[in-house]
Amino acid sequence: MPMVSPSLFNTPWWHYAAASVLFYLVWLLLTASADPAEWVLGLGVAILTALLSAPHLSWLDDIRWRPALLWHFVAYLGYFFVALLRSNVDMARRVLSPSLPIDPAVVEVRTQLQSSLGKLVLANSITLTPGTLTIDVQADRLLVHWIDSHPGKDLVHATAVIASQFERHLRECFK
Repeated sequence: MPMVSPSLFNTPWWHYAAASVLFYLVWLLLTASADPAEWVLGLGVAILTALLSAPHLSWLDDIRWRPALLWHFVAYLGYFFVALLRSNVDMARRVLSPSLPIDPAVVEVRTQLQSSLGKLVLANSITLTPGTLTIDVQADRLLVHWIDSHPGKDLVHATAVIASQFERHLRECFK
């Protein structure tokens, strides 16, 4: 059976629009230029890139496109940065005080996120905070190496400590 490639005409129009906006924002962030010629060139490059790649961007379907999306994403980023700061301080304390006990373990964390993109963002959020590392994603569970699993290694406790706050915000952004 021949492979069917995504068709330019079967792709929803908003994939092109969303891809163009995302690519244009990346262009603006990377160039950091106030030159209007750069802005126009960036817009052209973003639209051309979107036309070429939008049929392959089915992950855009996993995003909950609604007016509150920006608010929930900013709330997620705020929580993520606070968690990142706290975990960095905790890891620095552990490194500088080797007498602090650690109890590393691989624990399962349950997620309620359904989309692959949502699970990917959750897994990366966990991995980016020092002291945790997502090893695998299997259906509704993530395997996480946790540097200090004390006081418990059970699924409910691990989910509450590691993923619940990330997921609270991510559920509003992804299906």
